[in-house]
Amino acid sequence: MASPVARPPQPRGFWARLDQLARASAPAALAVLLLLATGLPLGSAAREGGMPMTPLASVFFWTLYRPGLMPPWVVFGLGVLADLLTAAPLGVNPLLLLLLHVGVMTQRRALAKQSFLIVWIGFAVFASVLLALNWGIRTLLSLTIQPVAPGLFECCVTIAAYPILAYIFVSLERSLEPV
Repeated sequence: MASPVARPPQPRGFWARLDQLARASAPAALAVLLLLATGLPLGSAAREGGMPMTPLASVFFWTLYRPGLMPPWVVFGLGVLADLLTAAPLGVNPLLLLLLHVGVMTQRRALAKQSFLIVWIGFAVFASVLLALNWGIRTLLSLTIQPVAPGLFECCVTIAAYPILAYIFVSLERSLEPV
């Protein structure tokens, strides 16, 4: 006998499951689209590190606010795709993005309740540390000191682009059903 308080089961047809799958994969799909968009050959700005590292913003935002929609295997796949598109040594971006994922998960309880400015500062700290680590890994792998200026510029562009990217992510997040 069913409880009078229990809700009747929702119809779970093909279209409802397809809609649920589309909503669940939307953050990862948007992250891939942003990564592809920043990988387009746009001239000297792209060659000089003038494009934001959109995977950092994607992983940070979705891990902070909807971690179920940005699981570690998606973060890893996004990192591998970033390595392939940027001709980075394989494994560097997956490592950095997984470190970001773990770092945000450990600070999630404190950061998620803060104002946007504090979250942005948190993102700036994470991005700065990870992009410095990226520079260090590339320096070690190439056995030559890499120029610092392009990395600093990329870091500044990534941090400056976060509010715009966060606005896009919030718009998408509002369209998703509550978890």
